[in-house]
Amino acid sequence: MLSSEEVIRFREEGYLVFERLINGPPLAHYLSIFDELVERSRFMSESASSFSLELDVEKKPIPGMLHKVQGVCVVEPRVLSLAKEAAILDRVEALLGSDIDVFGTKFFPKLAGGGTSTHWHQDNFYFGTDSPDVLSCGIYLQDADAENGCLQIVPGSHRGGQIVEHERDTRTHGSWTRVDEQQAVSLPVPAGTVVLFSANLLHGTVDNTSERTRYSTAWHYVPGALDLANFPRSGYEDRHTVRGQ
Repeated sequence: MLSSEEVIRFREEGYLVFERLINGPPLAHYLSIFDELVERSRFMSESASSFSLELDVEKKPIPGMLHKVQGVCVVEPRVLSLAKEAAILDRVEALLGSDIDVFGTKFFPKLAGGGTSTHWHQDNFYFGTDSPDVLSCGIYLQDADAENGCLQIVPGSHRGGQIVEHERDTRTHGSWTRVDEQQAVSLPVPAGTVVLFSANLLHGTVDNTSERTRYSTAWHYVPGALDLANFPRSGYEDRHTVRGQ
């Protein structure tokens, strides 16, 4: 369900934005599930299992301030229905074919007053591959803008498949790189928007300085036949077949 123009734009720019693709009662349903996950974290004083907390300036967990739920489709199986939404998969199929898995599922609540998600990076850096067949997906359950940390991308930075150097940042939960900010584009979007982008595309966000949350999910679609050493189709708990065999 992509036009030829959209396919060409994806190949050239590395991303596509579908505003309000999830809306109405389904959006409200998923928001309620993520509210439950945030509530589960309110009494946590340390990161535990799939739940990680934000870090303070001394690199210590901030009690009750959720940073991320890793493997969210394992932690809360109801979220897998979001990854299986036909409106999303029909578009993914146009890029990857009809046999589709999803893996590396994450929920970022990006809580008010300093919530974070990611800084500049390429997803494939974490996966140990430069495959063009890893299609990342960000779903914005709430309005995302400059104040609460909308997605930023460097258009066309996926072309050539080069994975740039990333450095571990012990003050945060990841390894990041640097980009020419003049080449970056911010993507403010309304609630329910889905962004599909190459896992080789440089992207990131700034921290949430607003008094609003910015719920989003992030995960990665791949052809079922794609063999990823650390994320095998059989044996990796957070890889799920969502369409096809």
